[in-house]
Amino acid sequence: MPADLIKGEDLIAKIREEKARQLQDLYKRTNKVPGLAVVIVGENPVSLSYVASKQKRSESLGFYSEVRRLPEDASQEDLLKVIDELNMDDRIHGFMLQLPLPEHFDTLEALEAIDPDKDVEGANPINMGKLFSDEEGFFPCTAYSVMLMIEHTREPVRGQSAVIINRSNLVGKPLSLLLLRRNASVTVCHSRTENLPEICSRADILVSATGVPGLVKGDWIKPGATVIDVGVSQLGDKLVGDVAFEEAQEIAAWISPVPGGVGPITITVLMKNTLEAFKKRLGVTV
Repeated sequence: MPADLIKGEDLIAKIREEKARQLQDLYKRTNKVPGLAVVIVGENPVSLSYVASKQKRSESLGFYSEVRRLPEDASQEDLLKVIDELNMDDRIHGFMLQLPLPEHFDTLEALEAIDPDKDVEGANPINMGKLFSDEEGFFPCTAYSVMLMIEHTREPVRGQSAVIINRSNLVGKPLSLLLLRRNASVTVCHSRTENLPEICSRADILVSATGVPGLVKGDWIKPGATVIDVGVSQLGDKLVGDVAFEEAQEIAAWISPVPGGVGPITITVLMKNTLEAFKKRLGVTV
């Protein structure tokens, strides 16, 4: 029997409805709306697609929205200037830097420059540290979205074996911490991991975020597993994921599609975080 699909749109309707009510209430009380900005450097087609989706979604919710675009050959100083402007802009309550940056940029320096209270992507090291220390802060949107998808299945997490093929600061590391909070046994893999197919085949929960099309084959998957595909690659005119979908769907119990899986939820979590940043900046509650 084919696996059930974990579709992003199925998860976010309730979040959207709840946040729309909050926005209406807050606007009546403050005559203000949340402001979200995205900074993008260069012309990466996948990044451009995500930025367009974020802007469309934020505007549909009634947010003030900005996209700051810099050319591929912009300097680190140009980028830091834009970040400083957004830190000081009272119309902007949250913003994010679309990654990856071109190779000549210092990504860590740029992320450290973002005001932690406006860091709605959860990428600033201060917010990362709060996640590690179980403090309140903004969780990295992609990792938190994956956690929401896992919870949506209502399958057990406690005591289960979870394998993540990614060790980045935005997916693998924070997701491992979120899973540990739920008492899963977590293995983090990467490009130098030996016996990767064997390790994956023991996973009750398998998450892949490598950007390598079709990396995860059907015979890598434990029967009945939950499979979350975070990887997105452009092949011709199509967006595809890390998982060989047709093979995996016949073995897993749950699987997320690409496109239409993690992406929409990530954008919604970004909106949710921006609304929280807006409420904090204005000192209001709903």
